Amino acid sequence: MTVNGGLMTLSNDDGAGLTRTRKRFEQAWLGFAKTPAFARHSELPPLLDASMALLQEPGGAALLYPHAIEFDALGLFAGSDWAEPATLRPELVSGAFTDKARVITVELLSELRILAIAEGRLAHPELDPEQARGFLETVLALNLARLFPRHDEADRVRHGKSTRAITHTLQFIVERIGYASVFNAVVQEAESMLAQRPILVQPICRMIAELGRGEQVSGATPLFDALYCPTAATADDPGVSSYQVHLSAMTGEELEAEAHALAGHLSTTGLASAYHAALVRHLRGVAPALLPTALALSSTGSDALLNYQELVLRLIDEAVFPETAQAIYGLHALLESGALYFPPVPHGLWRQIVHPIREDVQTTLREVFGDDQPPRVWLLSGLIQVLGQPLGIGQGDNPTCQSARALSLWAQCDPGYLLQLLLWATRDGEIVMSFEGEAISSKDLAAGLAEDLHTELDPISLILVPHLDRIYGEMWRRVEDRKEDGHRWINPEFHGWWVQRGFAICVDIFSGAIIDFEAFIRRFHAHYHPYYNGNQPVIFPQPAGIASTTSGGEFVGWHAIAIQRVGLGPTGDMRVYFNNPNNEGRQDWGSGVVTSVTGHGEIPGESSLTFEQFCSRLYLFHYDPLEQGEPDAVDAQVIADIAEAASSTWAAGRAFETG
Repeated sequence: MTVNGGLMTLSNDDGAGLTRTRKRFEQAWLGFAKTPAFARHSELPPLLDASMALLQEPGGAALLYPHAIEFDALGLFAGSDWAEPATLRPELVSGAFTDKARVITVELLSELRILAIAEGRLAHPELDPEQARGFLETVLALNLARLFPRHDEADRVRHGKSTRAITHTLQFIVERIGYASVFNAVVQEAESMLAQRPILVQPICRMIAELGRGEQVSGATPLFDALYCPTAATADDPGVSSYQVHLSAMTGEELEAEAHALAGHLSTTGLASAYHAALVRHLRGVAPALLPTALALSSTGSDALLNYQELVLRLIDEAVFPETAQAIYGLHALLESGALYFPPVPHGLWRQIVHPIREDVQTTLREVFGDDQPPRVWLLSGLIQVLGQPLGIGQGDNPTCQSARALSLWAQCDPGYLLQLLLWATRDGEIVMSFEGEAISSKDLAAGLAEDLHTELDPISLILVPHLDRIYGEMWRRVEDRKEDGHRWINPEFHGWWVQRGFAICVDIFSGAIIDFEAFIRRFHAHYHPYYNGNQPVIFPQPAGIASTTSGGEFVGWHAIAIQRVGLGPTGDMRVYFNNPNNEGRQDWGSGVVTSVTGHGEIPGESSLTFEQFCSRLYLFHYDPLEQGEPDAVDAQVIADIAEAASSTWAAGRAFETG
């Protein structure tokens, strides 16, 4: 294959974080290797800790892997359950992945050793390459949920960075041995992830590229074609340079056919290929009348393009390249949403195009996204996607659901403010927000919840989240002595004026007891359920808090989401549609509460639950205190069922108080 599918590719070069962790590992490895065999046990803990740190970094497994041929010779597994690879059982690996960090590290190093055997890099008298490969294929098949993590709160809270290391290592292994053994699962996973239209599609595109290596590519044809052979002129994947030459010789009819073909893939999969970027740039110069077709625009989007043609053409010039081809979908979504008709948006985009970017911001963008395009290209392409795909913003593997939710809400409700924040961050190195009449600057604040930011984020989140996280932390410091939950004051100040001032919470933040749960649920019905609130819709998405639980219903923590809307699903059930900022809307919260992302009327990027199921995990919401609704009209049995669902999961063991 000659193109990369138009990925906004995270750099595989040694960024600052990877360089530090690599150096730490090499020092620990040298210390372990040089120590006499009888004393190596004392050097093993620092080696395991350094290995875990390296495996947590994208590209870390590839840097550690060359040492795998020496693991046995140096006695790394000596005296442990992993000493004899021929006796290991793949079905036990999943259990090791739930253990302590050092146990997980040993398991991952063992997998890399077996990969070395499978690839013929390491000979073992009792385990041949075919057997080693079979072992790894079984491990992958039994750990698909870790190969394709859904970033649920349970994993993030319980295992934190260990989950990241597991995923990176398994992905490295599957890319080495191929996806054949898990082919069907990979295709299904890719389709399910794409249905949510995330901004970051790099992991999905890597999966699709690997599928293309195998003989079973026909099973993934729609996805593979979207990236590598989306049109008749690209059927043999000629490469972007050859395609550009071919475009120059095409007639108007041939260009129109190319535009229709590429737009079809864009609409069906949400993916844009490097070829699509080449076509859009070509049409911008020779046939701009075909851009609405190439961008898969309806009459709404076409009108926006016509009215803001100069800006759109400039955005194509500045932000749409083969390396940033996915910005085409963001541009499609931006035009279709009509966001350009909000005056601050086009003005803010023009300003972002021309204003200089601070050197430290440029350095950050280069470290994460590489040098294939200048930093301003990565930034502007990311901005187009964030404005066009606000429900595709994710927090990554960071405890920053509040900041990710804020970015999504601003992109939906106040994009001019988002553009202003980005200007401050990229020009001034700080952002300023107001809290209860006082300005808070991010410049000199201590770190917030994310002391070590995981950088697999879209460019806008990468730049803004550190500032937002520090300001959010400062707001908490200012309210920590108050006798109520700080969200009452922080949410409206942090997110925006549209957040309702009424505040309901069913948990005593000091004792953990459940307070007047019946009144809490009745109030939520009265303000959000159309049958009890006079059929009033949700005008602006509202922040809310859920009690996050495992698939067994066990409580793991509080999580920030945004209620987008409430309405009837296709089968007539009342549903809450919400945005979960943790990258993956498919969640199993136990006791049959499984969030849906397609098939129940969801807009791409939304999750949904029936109204009652959502209530069973809800612990905090905002409402308009001037609108009363009909709380007393809610059936008592409905309340009882919701209370039972809560008390058997996240509220188990908590005292229930009446008020």
